[in-house]
Amino acid sequence: MGGSSLSLPAAIVAVAPGPRVGAPSCVCLPWEASSISSAKHASLLLFFSFPLLQEIPREGEEIASDLHRCLLQRHGLLKSGLVLLLGSLLGRLVYRRALRPPPPNICGTPGGPPVTATRVKLRDGRHLAYLESGVPRATANHKIVFVHGINSSRHDVLPVSQVTSFPEVLEELGVCLISYDRPGYGESDPDPSKTERSNALDIQDLADQLDLGDRFYVIGFSVGGQLVWSCLKHIPHRLAGAALVAPIANFWWRGFPADVSRKAYAAQLPQDKWAASVAHHAPWLTYWWNTQEWFPPSSLIARSRRIYSPPDLKLISELAGPRRPHRAQVKQQGVFETLHRDMMLAFGKWDYSPLELRNPAPGKEGAVHLWHDADDLVVTPIMSRHIAQELPWIRYHELPDAGHLLTLADGVADIIVKSLLLGE
Repeated sequence: MGGSSLSLPAAIVAVAPGPRVGAPSCVCLPWEASSISSAKHASLLLFFSFPLLQEIPREGEEIASDLHRCLLQRHGLLKSGLVLLLGSLLGRLVYRRALRPPPPNICGTPGGPPVTATRVKLRDGRHLAYLESGVPRATANHKIVFVHGINSSRHDVLPVSQVTSFPEVLEELGVCLISYDRPGYGESDPDPSKTERSNALDIQDLADQLDLGDRFYVIGFSVGGQLVWSCLKHIPHRLAGAALVAPIANFWWRGFPADVSRKAYAAQLPQDKWAASVAHHAPWLTYWWNTQEWFPPSSLIARSRRIYSPPDLKLISELAGPRRPHRAQVKQQGVFETLHRDMMLAFGKWDYSPLELRNPAPGKEGAVHLWHDADDLVVTPIMSRHIAQELPWIRYHELPDAGHLLTLADGVADIIVKSLLLGE
């Protein structure tokens, strides 16, 4: 593409939309006939922009009209038709060779990783791997299901009772803490039909298989924290209480004021703005976007240190040591079934907004806790603050100088558990 005035990344940038709240919002550059210098260039532009244009009805029509006019002016009617045909053929070839993710390497199948974990069978035949800590289930006073974040597994359990300031909190309160591999992670089967609702039903199935009783607690961190919203939506009758810790926010949730969503979206690193927009508007591009080498993918997927605040970097440095054996299992079934599906679900199209939720324990304050750090660079607290303002039955905690990885800070996990169980 040497000599062209509009590169492929720039072409995508020109039509990639930001969060749409109320009136459509997008980033559009002016189109001129001179900016499209070749039929190949135009075909690529049309191919990558078409799915995004479908998401912006009014602006999309105007951009498409401008593109078509540019093609007519630059190449004439015949060449425009050839460009569209070549773009279609190129699209099929690119999808098959670059955009379509490889099949998952499922545990327990021929050629797949071995099954070493304790697992339960779910309603649709899939399996979830889980891990128990604390007191035995049969004698526990409280049962908590912990939902891990991105690029983690059941072994990355909430670090309760691991500091001297709160010795043996799990034993003291009689807590059985259950962590599990979310679908596709570790040794849990992938779920190609995963939705925010199915995640909540997986937790309910896990609780039923383990006889956790009519009601149990759920705590989620980061992406796992976002899934707790789904538990509050779809299985509120099963929850004794819930805690969301630094939950990922979806900038396209309905009901938020435009300035709140846009401010939260703008707080991200540039590469994360594009990664989130692709996951929302063109989810079929998510695998390609985060595996290509032309421009930066999601900073979380790339494990970029730029995304972390000083408190996070300090914690990472203090906890650095030999690579833990289970880390090799986290993505062993494939990056698409883990990291990329997390992106598609976190920023996808939801059927509800957290602002529409109701208190799972009517008449009882403090059953749901929302935790955040004031200077979290991974997930800005802007949208969490608004949710807490609109839903007074949520008890909001904002900590200073804790970072996104606040559960790893000294004693914080113990405080989260005690607040949830005892209301402290």
